Amino acid sequence: MTLQHRLSIYYRLARMDKPIGTLLLLWPTLWGLWIAGTGRPDWSLVVIFCLGTFLMRSAGCVINDWADRDFDGHVARTQARPLAAGEIRSREALYLAAAMALLALLIALPLNTLALSLTIPALFLAASYPFTKRFLPVPQAYLGIAFSFGIPMAFAAQRGEIPLLAWAMMLANLLWTVAYDTEYAIVDKPDDLKIGIKTSAITFGQYDVAAVMLCHAGFIAVMYLIGQWVPMGTIYYLGLGLASALILLQYPQIRHRDRSACFAAFLSNNRVGAVIFAAIALDFWIR
Repeated sequence: MTLQHRLSIYYRLARMDKPIGTLLLLWPTLWGLWIAGTGRPDWSLVVIFCLGTFLMRSAGCVINDWADRDFDGHVARTQARPLAAGEIRSREALYLAAAMALLALLIALPLNTLALSLTIPALFLAASYPFTKRFLPVPQAYLGIAFSFGIPMAFAAQRGEIPLLAWAMMLANLLWTVAYDTEYAIVDKPDDLKIGIKTSAITFGQYDVAAVMLCHAGFIAVMYLIGQWVPMGTIYYLGLGLASALILLQYPQIRHRDRSACFAAFLSNNRVGAVIFAAIALDFWIR
């Protein structure tokens, strides 16, 4: 195997060819940094968190594929993944995940003690999430905690403390994560039922679409309250309104549970996160 071919396998295994997961993890982290820094975050922290998000998401994908290596071959969407297809050995995948996690830790070393201490539970959440699909009825909620952990870390790094506001933002992002990852789970629902994986799409049953929209509504409601708490200005609320409109457009995509349409709805959440970040940044900048 040539070096170029091996690097190509690593690239796909770490899902670097599919950045949607990195972006969905990055947006709430940036929300936290901008609000914690009242619109003027420390730019060294922005760089550290962006690089750390990329590396930890990539490491998480590798661990996920390692944990699901006996299942992915039975799922249409995942059967071509490097581990499921036998392109790479399990041990090599673990080495890759460990190397990326270690690099993320090295990048985080300049953070203060409180923020640095949070890297341990963050790593635990990323590494343990894939196994929750064996026993948790809604593993998407656990993923929501993992995907929200950048928020308290951002406050800890920027302010040296984690105020109640950070936990409220974490709750909002948890609801959003359950919403979009349930859309994602609907795509795999027939295959997951066959192999015995637990997901929110299966647990919610015929109410899966309603649950998605309810979680989205809860997310917007909590983000509105956060705007009152900070407090934010008009641009923030206009951005929240636009994000709400983008979310409403997802309903006709998921209502019939068509796989390709549900996946498109999932992908569209990147725009929701980007719009909210732009609204936060612009609101602080103008004020």
